[in-house]
Amino acid sequence: MRRLRICLGSAALGLAIAGTTALGAGHASGATSALSNRWYAAAPYLMPLDNDPPDPAAIMDATGLKAFQLAFVLAPNGGGCSPTWGGTAPVSSDTAVQSAIDTIRAKGGDVSVSIGGYGGTKLGQVCSDAAATAAAYQQVITKYGLRAIDFDLEEPEYENAAAIKNEIGAAKILQQNNPGLYVSVTTAGTADGTGWFGKQMLLEAKSQGFTPNNFSIMPFDGGFNGAASQTSALTNFNSILQSTFGWDQATAYAHEGFSGMNGRSDSGEMFTQADFQTVLDYAISHNMDRFTFWSLNRDRQCTPADNGGRTSGTCSSVTQNSWDFAKYSAKFAGATPPSPTPTPTPTPTPPSTACASAWSSTAVYTQGNEVSYNHHNWKAKWWTQNEVPGASQWGPWQDEGTC
Repeated sequence: MRRLRICLGSAALGLAIAGTTALGAGHASGATSALSNRWYAAAPYLMPLDNDPPDPAAIMDATGLKAFQLAFVLAPNGGGCSPTWGGTAPVSSDTAVQSAIDTIRAKGGDVSVSIGGYGGTKLGQVCSDAAATAAAYQQVITKYGLRAIDFDLEEPEYENAAAIKNEIGAAKILQQNNPGLYVSVTTAGTADGTGWFGKQMLLEAKSQGFTPNNFSIMPFDGGFNGAASQTSALTNFNSILQSTFGWDQATAYAHEGFSGMNGRSDSGEMFTQADFQTVLDYAISHNMDRFTFWSLNRDRQCTPADNGGRTSGTCSSVTQNSWDFAKYSAKFAGATPPSPTPTPTPTPTPPSTACASAWSSTAVYTQGNEVSYNHHNWKAKWWTQNEVPGASQWGPWQDEGTC
């Protein structure tokens, strides 16, 4: 539930696009061929017109990141069924976002566009039906030559059954009319996976016969704190996907995604680089489809680093190097980010000298349980059974050293 949509005004428009030249409407002439779906699945959110937008080219150089999730397309603040950026900047006459996209594509990257989010009026709320909603989004796809789109369905829109019917119907139409389009659906997360309205949204998708590339949850702002609570929610959400669509566990994970919030969340929860690494390990080891976060505008250190205990839309409120969190997205996509400066990390736990109880293939282990295997002690990062310690770099066991 992303409440931090701080609008810093139109003066921010040029910050992310300084020195670039718009190539006009339509598919940018400098556009690259489509990236693999893994890059669209890894694309972090970026507000290109608000919240002190960073330079995407600088992020690409520093991290190896290739894809960006541009946010958010909404209905006009004055009413009507036509797409705008943030409710104020019509897509039809846009040159500012187009210029940022051209810059990204000129460096071999690409973008997805996210519709919805927490603030403003959504097109699904005001367009007459699914077809009209889809026609509005098709304008965005056509203008920017998109290969990926994200439906961010959360409060208050996802509490409106008619609006969600329009959004899911539009997503299905766009998927059919744009072969190969990567479609993600993002919604609120709870400790149980997702809440009643999130489950109703899944049932709407089932009733319409719509299957996106993934359904992603946002496990923050709901009493979460740290990676263990997030991986637990992802495990529970997997069970919801299984029961809703009749999928087995592996198929559900292949259609599941994670959307986190870097640093201090809106409600004061803390998610550090170590937390992101743990969730990344979980996502990779379970073959999840998506790993993203809100947002690149926040992926830099505040002054002071903790921002006086406040949450910001333009920095993370934790100690970090610029673009630390973007590197986890690049890793999910399969890239190896450059590391010119060491990333701040917690002091590691000293290795134990005594061996814990021996690992058993039949025992169930939960986060924090310790075992010994092959003369090393291991600590479980999440729920696991019959997964050999050390068998996978991204597996559930953390090596605590020799014993």
